[in-house]
Amino acid sequence: MPARFKWSLISDERLLDTRICDLPIRIKGSFIEPHIKRLYSELNDRGIRFKPHVWLSAEWFTPDGVPGFAIPFYLAHPRLAKLERKFMREIEGGTDVECLRILRHEAGHAIDNAFRLHFKRRWIRMFGSFTQKYPPSYKPKPNSRRYVLNLDAWYAQAHPAEDFAETFAVWLQPRSNWRRRYRGWPALRKLEYVEELLNEIAGTRPRNRVRRKIETLSEIRITLREHYDRKREKYAFEWPAYLDNDLRRIFSSEQRHRSRETAAGFLRRVGPEIQQLVSEGTGVHGYAIDHVMELMIERAAQLKLRAIGREEQLKRHLMVMLTVQTMNVVHSGYYRIAL
Repeated sequence: MPARFKWSLISDERLLDTRICDLPIRIKGSFIEPHIKRLYSELNDRGIRFKPHVWLSAEWFTPDGVPGFAIPFYLAHPRLAKLERKFMREIEGGTDVECLRILRHEAGHAIDNAFRLHFKRRWIRMFGSFTQKYPPSYKPKPNSRRYVLNLDAWYAQAHPAEDFAETFAVWLQPRSNWRRRYRGWPALRKLEYVEELLNEIAGTRPRNRVRRKIETLSEIRITLREHYDRKREKYAFEWPAYLDNDLRRIFSSEQRHRSRETAAGFLRRVGPEIQQLVSEGTGVHGYAIDHVMELMIERAAQLKLRAIGREEQLKRHLMVMLTVQTMNVVHSGYYRIAL
């Protein structure tokens, strides 16, 4: 949709029916461009002359064996970022800080591929086998000190390749004070190894310099509507019946309270505030928490519950319930491997 594509005039409905390959966007001049330049500068400051190539696609990812990585299309235009927030409740990489964290992470994968680091025996001893099969989900241990903390959801625990990329990202971040921050953690040994390893390759040319790109924008023929239907489905799960009791502990089902605000109405009203707090505290994707809340609203309506008592107390009880349910999802292996 070339020159006639006027972002300020097109409705959400029409935009959703647009194929991703027809989006008139590029990295140059977008929100993402200065952050890529910043990444290249950070690599250069560490003596790494190699610059991973980048391209726009549907999601963040680094293909196996490719010394470059994909960046999601929604970061290339504010109108698409707004649509992403509308459907997913958050914009992954949408702030300066988070964008740089993910860029450093993906650069770790790309440099690993470029210099074939994961073939080294010590790399394998430190992080595990790169060839280990990626699980469809993983069960993180939030209290583990064997892994660094960079991205949300304890992502270093997903796979040895992610462990390396996350360790690399922490090491690369300027003024991160990782020696002090991780003092006494087993993860410190990984950081020290990464520093040693990267000092070895500083100033050298990588063996793998292919410029291959996978799933570029022009190859993605599905519409934005189809894209978001698939993406939202990833975070869906069933409402466990036993949680009805939790709702009844917070809200009332007594007929004499029929004149009071419905529990469903209360949840809709305070939900965004509670969801934001739980998301910040757990690192769980905003849409996943929103999905839990939607199920709570639906079930509260079915049970005809009412909001009785002081609002602040109800909000505290609700936050505890939402946090517990969110962490239950985490421990059941909820997270999908995405980066």
